[in-house]
Amino acid sequence: MKRRSGQLGNVFQPHAKNSQRWAPESPAYGRVWVDTPSGRVRKTVPLGLCLTRTNARQKMREYIESQGINALDRFEESTTPATTFKQQANRWVESLPLRRRRPVKPSTVAGWSHCLDRWLLPHLGDKPLSEVSNGAVRELVEVMSAANLSAKTIVNNVAVVKMVLASAVTSNGEAIHPRTWNHTFIGLPIVDRSAQERQTVTQAQLQTILANVHTRYTLLLAMISGTGLRIGEALGVRHSDFKNECRVLQISRSVWGGKPQLPKTKNAMRVIDVPDELAKVLREYIKQSDDYLFASRNGTPLIDRNVLKALHATGVKVGFHALRRYRTETLRRARVPEDLIRLWLGHASGSVTDLYAEGLRNDEGFRREWCERAGLGFVLPNGLRGYTNVVEIKVAKSA
Repeated sequence: MKRRSGQLGNVFQPHAKNSQRWAPESPAYGRVWVDTPSGRVRKTVPLGLCLTRTNARQKMREYIESQGINALDRFEESTTPATTFKQQANRWVESLPLRRRRPVKPSTVAGWSHCLDRWLLPHLGDKPLSEVSNGAVRELVEVMSAANLSAKTIVNNVAVVKMVLASAVTSNGEAIHPRTWNHTFIGLPIVDRSAQERQTVTQAQLQTILANVHTRYTLLLAMISGTGLRIGEALGVRHSDFKNECRVLQISRSVWGGKPQLPKTKNAMRVIDVPDELAKVLREYIKQSDDYLFASRNGTPLIDRNVLKALHATGVKVGFHALRRYRTETLRRARVPEDLIRLWLGHASGSVTDLYAEGLRNDEGFRREWCERAGLGFVLPNGLRGYTNVVEIKVAKSA
């Protein structure tokens, strides 16, 4: 392709009486070579009535330009054997954790892989990428809507389709199958954030959870509810992450599938001030080691799904994020400054003003005052101290 200078095509009038003279009253046609997976094919293009041969050649050049016949990416797209959506999806998934720019975490890869296996590959897997168009995605959306998937889930699944298609590029990084997506034609639902379900718990429900959960998980759920940690962050906490007599917790890792990884975002790498009531319990439990705070008998991090089973066994069927939202509500009831709430929860700054006030976030005395003013928002169960001693003995035996 690099040795080709580009085609101009040729024009002719098959019905003209004199082939040497141009007949404005006769229709004109053009010929051009088109690349296909099976080789180059001669294509005839109707140009309509043209006053002169020059006018016909101009129309032919415009057609070649509009079709991208001379473009390198068109050549690669046309001559490369047809790639199915499934083949490209597999390549895309394999590349996600390896790419230099924004490598994707295993938990996200697992979520996208589940989306592919459950919805996308059964309906689009055998289609060539060139056929994954607005029409194909519209059929997929209709199938997902008929299955009563939420608007947010449908939008997320369609986003994976777009990412797979966009990952097919030429050697120069240009999209092989560029698309102009028509969301109205596709029937893509609009996500109404106010209508989305956001689980939370009341203080009474939280007390029920802490009173009835297996003693092995009491402190874990109390710490999530009293600090706003994500479940992966809580499972990744080590004894050495606590400072200042357990009043300050440094978050620098998360755990997914029993393996450590970086936290969700840059803002998730933060310090959290622990209410003194919870810090007193933690001081009895914390050892001078770098072990995981919540570990299995062999010292590895707990698996979140096992903790979730224990949580649901209390009769309160909520997810871990409900406990995190409870902490948010507790802080807002105490009218804690929003920039401190975002710091403790690991959210991005809300405005330029927050960046200007960065010094306050580094003022431990200021943070401590607001932390104690907010408190825990719930009562720690009486048996928590006894639980910590039992777990510590089990860990010591397995060491």
